Amino acid sequence: MDGLIMAAQMILALTIIVGIHEFGHLLTAKFFGMRVEKYFIGFPPKIFSFNYKGTEYGLGSIPLGGFVKISGIIDESMDTKHIDKEPEPWEFRSKPPWQRLV
Repeated sequence: MDGLIMAAQMILALTIIVGIHEFGHLLTAKFFGMRVEKYFIGFPPKIFSFNYKGTEYGLGSIPLGGFVKISGIIDESMDTKHIDKEPEPWEFRSKPPWQRLV
């Protein structure tokens, strides 16, 4: 029983740490005027989510991480249609290198 309690405490601590870490990405992106599409703690499948001011906030069922999806971060190997378009001002790829680094 003690092992289960310790495992639950570890998962809870990891979830809190990941949430704070990802919240830093969210705040930084919004501060620099980037559009944030999603903020999730945990990985899909999602347990629940809600939208607030254009961002989907949610909780995933696999509590081993989290993610923030910022508009304009593209995978060139998979998302070829966006490479040829000019970046929008609210996209990650339109920002100067020092802002993308932060």
